[in-house]
Amino acid sequence: MKQDVSTVNVSPASASEPSVALALGGGGARGLAHIHVIEAFNELGIRPVVIAGSSIGAIMGAGMAAGVSGKEIREHTLATVGHRREVVNRLWQLRPASWSEAMTNGFRFGQFNVERVLKAFLPAGIPATFSELGVPLKVVVTDYYGQTEHVCETGDLQKALAASAALPAVFMPVKIEGRVMIDGGIYNPIPFDHLRGLAEIVVGVDVVGGPDGDGKTIPSRIDSLFGASQLMMQSIIAMKLKEGAPDILLRPDVGRYRVMDFLRAKEILAATAGIKDQFKRTLEERMKVASVSG
Repeated sequence: MKQDVSTVNVSPASASEPSVALALGGGGARGLAHIHVIEAFNELGIRPVVIAGSSIGAIMGAGMAAGVSGKEIREHTLATVGHRREVVNRLWQLRPASWSEAMTNGFRFGQFNVERVLKAFLPAGIPATFSELGVPLKVVVTDYYGQTEHVCETGDLQKALAASAALPAVFMPVKIEGRVMIDGGIYNPIPFDHLRGLAEIVVGVDVVGGPDGDGKTIPSRIDSLFGASQLMMQSIIAMKLKEGAPDILLRPDVGRYRVMDFLRAKEILAATAGIKDQFKRTLEERMKVASVSG
């Protein structure tokens, strides 16, 4: 297996310490590996000066920006999306009480209302608005008809998170300011480019992965759909890296997991655990270099 490099009270970097910004990428359940990175920041006593995120990365980033610790995010994840009975119970509570309610809420067969789903699963520590966060957060969404990305930084936080996580064919799009928005990872899988110039050290975490298999088996229709999406996002990342890579780029080995494998949360966390200590060492070394050169 390869790896690239309780609420805690942490303060922003002091004037003598290099500032750090963090970009958390999209990847569905693969993004649970972000928890290790958040825990590493907590254990080092470092708080990013700004966070950017797409899709699951935006959700994890919101928790971090709100002051929820990596440990708390881990515990909440394992107790909710990582627990089959709890997932069923929470989704069952979201069912329309009547056919008229289903029509009023825009029910579509085969698609979930991501705003309602997130409300049922987000930890209580994530507030309703951006202004309530302790760290500035940039949530990347994709403007479906505008054919571009849109960065949310003010206003309704939970609507922005829902839009950024609105994976096509699984969740219904979300309207923001009258525009139809979908998954932010479609247009910008790891939004580290929005952090350039905002900190001395920019960290990016890539959890997109790629199709995993023996190279001979024909993938299923669903696997083909999500695998093609992975390939598209990796091509976007490659082009962005040519324009300028983050100071630290982390790539946990998550390719074997599917985008909706949340019930395998415990397994994903165990398989990617090694990245925490590797990242801590890399960040500490980078900060020492930045301190000397500064």
